[in-house]
Amino acid sequence: MQTAITIGMILIALFWISRTILPPKGVTTVSIEAAKHDLENNALSKHWVDVRTPSEFKRNHIKGFTNIPLQSLQQQANQLDPSKELILICQSGSRSMAAAKILKKLGYPHITNVKGGLNAWK
Repeated sequence: MQTAITIGMILIALFWISRTILPPKGVTTVSIEAAKHDLENNALSKHWVDVRTPSEFKRNHIKGFTNIPLQSLQQQANQLDPSKELILICQSGSRSMAAAKILKKLGYPHITNVKGGLNAWK
């Protein structure tokens, strides 16, 4: 009986991890260094999106990123070109991963999340 409970707990934990922590299928994660290099060399070929709140964006943002807050992403997703790769960033990487899940469900095929967000960007 104890073994069944342990296996059940492990399965629940794995399900939770797959739904909350791991990127959705088809979403790429990129390091800060790779994102910086890409922004410097391929800025126009991609759509750079900061999903933080407008007040966070106003206080501090990276030149080249457009602010589309996570709360309004579903309503404003039509502003994004589905043929371009979407590079998403937030403060730590959590909200941008949530944004990636929303955009994947909406059918956007090329999505990249910046690992660590602005906290790691120096």
